[in-house]
Amino acid sequence: MKMIRVILATSALVTMTSTSIAGVINDGSSDSSLMPTGVRAEVGTTGYGGAIQWTANPYIGITLGYNGGKISWSNDLKVDGSTYDLETKSKTTYLNAEIYPWGTSENKWAQAAYVVAGVAYLDNKYDIEREVGSGRDFSVNNKSFTASGQVNIDGKLNYNNSFAPYVGLGYAPKINKNWGVFGEIGAYYTRNPDVTLTATGNVAGGRDDEFKEAVRQEARNIANKTKYEWLPVGKVGVNLYW
Repeated sequence: MKMIRVILATSALVTMTSTSIAGVINDGSSDSSLMPTGVRAEVGTTGYGGAIQWTANPYIGITLGYNGGKISWSNDLKVDGSTYDLETKSKTTYLNAEIYPWGTSENKWAQAAYVVAGVAYLDNKYDIEREVGSGRDFSVNNKSFTASGQVNIDGKLNYNNSFAPYVGLGYAPKINKNWGVFGEIGAYYTRNPDVTLTATGNVAGGRDDEFKEAVRQEARNIANKTKYEWLPVGKVGVNLYW
């Protein structure tokens, strides 16, 4: 049932976005209606990249973009008493429809607010890493251990080759006729990621087997908890209009 809901949600968003694009094409009286009205450069939690923009009317915009690259985050993944560092390897291609509720307002600050919905093709991989020095207390899967030497927990968290619907909020004020800035927050509904964790090193008290089982259980927890079905997005950037 969950897969069916995801497929239906994605289909609805693609249909909505396609309809908006059709509006761009059909609204003009010449081929110039097919031409982009701007481009943007952006950086955020899904990497860095850019996008091409079309404007259907003052209320609707279309954005086709790509984010990629590597970004490292310290203490970013927290689960069951454990904290992990993440290195993101992102490949995200997205198509969004942006709705400007106050697109014809005389107040330029009100014009800048928008709601966004769309769909993306994700191929995002995360390297997970945790280091614990000798003699330090730490916890895994809400169980406490003491490292008897250097302990490492390494693994991977992957959102592989999947389409994901997206919703978000944004703000894109213009500085002048040709330049502007924007900020956007939102989330992709990704379903749970594929997760692997591997432990090396020893813990005190002859509890190595218990420790390794706790690591395996923690990987299962990440792969099954509802909150990891959503991939948060935050980005900022610069717009160029013509």
